Amino acid sequence: MASAGLREELECSICLSIYTDPVTLRCGHNFCRGCIHRVLATQEGSGGYSCPECREEFPERPALQRNIKLRNIVENFLSTQPGQEESQVFCSHCIHTPVPAVKSCLLCEVSLCENHLRVHKKSPEHILCDPTTSLEDRKCSIHQEVLKYYCTEDSTCICVSCCLIGKHKGHQMESLEEASENKKTKLRNVLQEVMSQREEMEKRVQSLEERRRKAPEKADDETERVSALFRDLRRRLEELEKRVLSDLTRQAERVSSHYNDVIRQLEIKKEELSRKIHHIEELCNMTDPLTVLQESHTCDMCDTKERDNEDRDRHDGGDLDVAGISHTLHTGLADIMSGVTGGISVQPADISLDVNTAGKAMQISDDRKSASRADRSQNLPQTAERFQDWPYVLSSQRFSSGRHYWEVDVGGSVSWRVGMCYPSIARRGDQSRIGWNNKSWGLDRAGDQYFVIHDSIKIQLPDKIPGDRVRIYLDYEAGQISFYALCDPIRHIHIFTATFTEPLYAVLGVWEGCVKISGGNQK
Repeated sequence: MASAGLREELECSICLSIYTDPVTLRCGHNFCRGCIHRVLATQEGSGGYSCPECREEFPERPALQRNIKLRNIVENFLSTQPGQEESQVFCSHCIHTPVPAVKSCLLCEVSLCENHLRVHKKSPEHILCDPTTSLEDRKCSIHQEVLKYYCTEDSTCICVSCCLIGKHKGHQMESLEEASENKKTKLRNVLQEVMSQREEMEKRVQSLEERRRKAPEKADDETERVSALFRDLRRRLEELEKRVLSDLTRQAERVSSHYNDVIRQLEIKKEELSRKIHHIEELCNMTDPLTVLQESHTCDMCDTKERDNEDRDRHDGGDLDVAGISHTLHTGLADIMSGVTGGISVQPADISLDVNTAGKAMQISDDRKSASRADRSQNLPQTAERFQDWPYVLSSQRFSSGRHYWEVDVGGSVSWRVGMCYPSIARRGDQSRIGWNNKSWGLDRAGDQYFVIHDSIKIQLPDKIPGDRVRIYLDYEAGQISFYALCDPIRHIHIFTATFTEPLYAVLGVWEGCVKISGGNQK
């Protein structure tokens, strides 16, 4: 049922058959080229032309515009219909038995078999071509003459009348053969370029396929490396915990033993003092003065307080060594973190800006950490390293190996670009724009929109980047440049993958306000 409905939509309203070489009038209605040509021919001399479907009138014979999309729909529809044979051009004169045509005559608008071609007129105006059902395509839709020339100014095929009296009069003309060869030459050049692009794409696809194939292996290696790192971290932490706890246990036992000794000594002295108290009380209760005065031990009792002070000084200082425990703990943690950092091998980069590369519209701070858009062009010496047309500046540092990261504070601008580039990037013209070539990679903000750009491919990011700081992470051997938003938690923005062939420089661009390096030497 759907096929039947589609077939009705693809039928010409004049011949009621499937469109053959469909064309469109200005009113939007479609017809077979041959059908509408015959209808318009009958309207010659009537003072005007009209569409046979909607009756819209045209003061001049309307030009017929080929409807390529409708033609493709017709061809696709016919290819899906059962019993459809490959179209073939037959002789127009063999009406009883279809005989394949070998030539078509543009003047007579007929197709001829071998027999009828022998008796066909051979005069020059009878132009023969390969068999075709679209004879009208080879004739001027206005003058109905054979197309013989090509107007280079309007880029269209025209007839002799168009050259002499039509709207193309006085234009630069070429023969169809000459124009065809010129176009073929251009097409061959385009073909070579397209083929080169396809080869480059194939190489990139192969490179990406290789990376995709190696990604699981690399992930397994990284997983094992990270797992080993955490196993070692846990082992070291457990060893440190045991060492600190053992130290605490030893100190607790020592302190406990110390206080036990002190307590025993004090208990002995306590008993001694009790005996003295009892003896003194007995003396105090005696009535015989001679006995009290003749007591020989009473003189020792005055030394009790002094000896107690000496014992107190000797018994103090038996508490826990908290400062020593803290020192052991912090020293152990520092050693562990040093080992972890060595295992990860990420080098924080201390980035400074190279004023010799800064565009004339940029102003670089004295500490070479900030770049801002100047109110007017700076009077800077013109060097081969300086960006001439864009407000960019490169880092003084270059990276040709290892893993590195640095951070940029972009909170002072709503129009900026950060990224990396090769030293061979152009310094003037469109090819010096960061991201618009295969020598640079960039993260860009323009108002409320954010983009990543490389090799002239610009991808808009779906969300706003939170926070005011961006971290750039480089893994040179892995061929990765990653961008992170330093919010809570840290958010990954985008990763570029490539096979780096040159050293890389950090690059900043600013069109408004100020951006600055902010913590490349921080973890």
